[in-house]
Amino acid sequence: MINRTDFPKNFVWGAATSSFQIEGATTTDGRGPSIWDTFAATPGKTHNGDTGEPGCDHYNRYNSDLDLMKELNLEAYRFSTAWSRVLPTGRGQVNEKGMGFYERLVDGLLTRGITPWLTLYHWDLPQALEDLGGWTARDTVHAFEEYTHVMSDRLGDRVKHWITHNEPWCTAYLGYQVGHFAPGVADLKKGIQASHHVLLSHGLSVPIIRENVKDASVGITLNLWPVHAAGDTSEDQMAAKRIDGFSNRWYLDPLYGRGYPQDTLDILGEHAPDIASGDLAKIAVQTDFIGVNYYMRHFVRHSDNADRGHIEFVKSDLERTDLDWEIYPEGLTELAVRLGSDYQAKAIYITENGSCYDDTMIDGQVNDEKRRKYLELHLEASSEAVRQGAPLQGYFAWSLMDNFEWAEGYSKRFGIVHVDFETQVRTIKSSGKFYQQFLKGDVLD
Repeated sequence: MINRTDFPKNFVWGAATSSFQIEGATTTDGRGPSIWDTFAATPGKTHNGDTGEPGCDHYNRYNSDLDLMKELNLEAYRFSTAWSRVLPTGRGQVNEKGMGFYERLVDGLLTRGITPWLTLYHWDLPQALEDLGGWTARDTVHAFEEYTHVMSDRLGDRVKHWITHNEPWCTAYLGYQVGHFAPGVADLKKGIQASHHVLLSHGLSVPIIRENVKDASVGITLNLWPVHAAGDTSEDQMAAKRIDGFSNRWYLDPLYGRGYPQDTLDILGEHAPDIASGDLAKIAVQTDFIGVNYYMRHFVRHSDNADRGHIEFVKSDLERTDLDWEIYPEGLTELAVRLGSDYQAKAIYITENGSCYDDTMIDGQVNDEKRRKYLELHLEASSEAVRQGAPLQGYFAWSLMDNFEWAEGYSKRFGIVHVDFETQVRTIKSSGKFYQQFLKGDVLD
């Protein structure tokens, strides 16, 4: 059984959320609309037409939620700020009521001895900026610089850990290339261009944070997958390499000064991004850490279907979660070791890791044994990564509580805390109690 003593004493332990998924209050105190407000209000885009209301009503219940974090023995809390709550149109005058919420949240964390880890962007672009082209427009990069300056200037005296973007792949691929997420654009060229602009905005924002925040620790979070070939043929191996190029190396290589991978650029051809002189050097700005959101691996083989890029995703015989995601904890170890050896990452944090299951409340309790086991297995994988020499320095469980699960609405649950969305009652699940005990340092059987 895994125990906290299996990790270094300074290992960071926390849980994570995002603004749009939990805050609710989408029209309160001057908050402007985001692309997710627009997308969710469009018929057929989310399960059951669910929107960001009520979320977890965290905007009004943050104090009791902070008490809950303390009860769970969390040492750190990763959250994101809603751009349009602070700058309703993406630029210009600060909405003091929106900023005040984040100041109170940060102060409440510090009062309880919980370290804030702030993510600037978790997919909720102000709709006013999307109307001008969103992440396909280079001007959005400069709007993000302005937003970064506002947040780091106001909170930098209290927040020392900063993440510029959460999962640029989701922003670009799901949002602009295939349209499954907000803003719902389905265009290959626009998706690839959006990925470049997101990375560029990261590169330009890091120096701003460093200027405004004394002793800042700055990084970016990527969702990464180990990519394994389902067969031994050279064609299957090449299929795996192509997916690794689009899913992993497209983001890792430029961040670590290698530029975009040439094999992926060759495949993109005319759809490759427009890159201005100096962009790649700016993207490769030195950071203090890389955040990794890990959920599953890709298992692929060659296909004769050219429409799908001659790639087929294969289901293994391993157990899967209720989102049909393969459970492969060894992949966490593999990624951490790869980042340390191939990219010489200085520090790695697992900034999200969790599982979706259809929880059942019985007599006021949620016995989510599958999620508890998932958590245990991935903590063991984290320990193994440390043992193998990976510079893994922290772990944030996803998610602190059940929430608005994007296109799945409120139909899917990831939380270690159950939320009744009608009453907003919070109940710590068995997985949460396991994590609570683990963080307390109790010896687990």
